[in-house]
Amino acid sequence: MPLASCIQTTFQEGVLLSIEVQPGASHTGIGTVNTWRSRLNVSVQANAERGLANRAVIDCFSHVLDLQKTSISIVAGHTSRKKTVRFENISEEDLLTLLKRETGEA
Repeated sequence: MPLASCIQTTFQEGVLLSIEVQPGASHTGIGTVNTWRSRLNVSVQANAERGLANRAVIDCFSHVLDLQKTSISIVAGHTSRKKTVRFENISEEDLLTLLKRETGEA
C-alpha cells in the first residue's frame, strides 16, 4: 500500500498528493512510488524553467487520469522537484483507484 502513503485528504475537500518530478525526461508519465520518500515519481519532458515543468505535471495528471486541468494545482514545491499537488472534485478513494490503475499497483 505504498501509493496510499502519498495521499492525504484536506479539510477543504481536496486531496493532496506528494510527488517527485523528473524534468527533462525522455517521456512524460506517472512512475512508481519512492517508498523511502513516500512520493510518487512523475516524469515530464519539459525542462524546469519558467514553470514549464509544473504545467507539464498538471497536463500529465489531467491526461492520464482524465481530470480537468482546473481541478489540479501545485500547492507546494513550485521551484523544487518535490511537490505537493492538490486535486479537487475527486475523493481520495477515486484518486487512489485511478493512480493504482495507472501505476499497476495491486
